[in-house]
Amino acid sequence: QVQLVESGGGLVQAGGSLRLSCAASGRTFSSYAVGWFRQAPGKERDFVAAISRSGGSFYYADSVKGRFTFSRDDAKNTVYLQMNSLKPEDTAVYYCAARRGLGSPLIYEYNYWGRGTQVTVSS
Repeated sequence: QVQLVESGGGLVQAGGSLRLSCAASGRTFSSYAVGWFRQAPGKERDFVAAISRSGGSFYYADSVKGRFTFSRDDAKNTVYLQMNSLKPEDTAVYYCAARRGLGSPLIYEYNYWGRGTQVTVSS
């Protein structure tokens, strides 16, 4: 069992940056691949980015490639999503999720979820 807590969301103007954090407790975080997903009002939850257990492999949604960067610090049991050049369409609740095995863009493959952090990008 692993518990996840997201932080770092907020209100930012278009073109700005935010860094989201996801802190894990309960199990050794290095045993898990981690993903970020987001859900805008009235829309389905979508894949944003994933990182492998080793931190050596990354997966990004096309909509965030070149703008978002995923990293992990297993010594701190924390992963980070650096979000640059933010756009109003990035506005959503961002969720951190973890799974054993490989990083994946598929929501149903993740077993553990945080409660989310709100990101709002104003135009």
